[in-house]
Amino acid sequence: MTKICGQQFDEERALYHSLDTEISDCIFAGPADGESVLKESRNIRVSHCDFSLRYPLWHAEGFTLENSHLDELTRAAIWYSHHGKIKDCKLFGIKAVRECSDIVIENTEILSEEFGWKSSEITLKDAAVTSEYLFLDSKNIKLDRVQMSGKYSFQYIDGLEIENSVLDTKDAFWHSKNVTVRNCVVKGEYLGWFSDGLTLINCKIIGTQPLCYCKNLTLINCETENCDLSFEYSDVQAEICGHIDSVKNPKSGKITADSVGEIITENPVMECKGEVIIRRKEEIV
Repeated sequence: MTKICGQQFDEERALYHSLDTEISDCIFAGPADGESVLKESRNIRVSHCDFSLRYPLWHAEGFTLENSHLDELTRAAIWYSHHGKIKDCKLFGIKAVRECSDIVIENTEILSEEFGWKSSEITLKDAAVTSEYLFLDSKNIKLDRVQMSGKYSFQYIDGLEIENSVLDTKDAFWHSKNVTVRNCVVKGEYLGWFSDGLTLINCKIIGTQPLCYCKNLTLINCETENCDLSFEYSDVQAEICGHIDSVKNPKSGKITADSVGEIITENPVMECKGEVIIRRKEEIV
């Protein structure tokens, strides 16, 4: 492979269409303020580099990005790129990943609004993410051991698996399809509205008015905290360990809990036949 080490680049398309190249200990910044430094690259390995220029990795095919820092000036860093691995990095520019596929992101800190839009086959693990509209309109995404904070995450997503993570996110999973969340804490108001095929297993759910207007909603061995006016107009099968503050007008299915503060059946706008079942004391383990 061609090797480029210890240099600084700031001109437009500085390393355009790099092929079979190792790039290490380089700086991409300077007065020329050029864009698209590694656009249209093929089979490249980038390590221990600092980026402060826009659009560095567009249309890249087969890339590795390791131990590198992309600062807040590195806008829209990785777009239309495929078959990559990002490890031990900091991605701090807005819209860092978009319309990408087959990328593994590991042990990376992400501070990037509108991260991961319209992407597919993305795996994110051992990561910390601060973002709004995370993975909007994406497909087949996996998260494991992720600390996430922000708003409006996973909207219009189709195919998502999350495990062993902590999500602090208002309005998560709206209009999502085929989502499974296991062994997670999910905190935020208005969780999962208008979702279809949302399944939560061994999760703690925190926040007001969760899981309304849902189709094919399943909760298994979950617990709730500060969850009032929950399950309104949802088709739901739920097994809750512990207490629910209130349940309002479930459309269909069955909700089982140890206790419910209030069951509200007032003024429905559609037929609501959902059952709320309180476990008997001798059934509570």
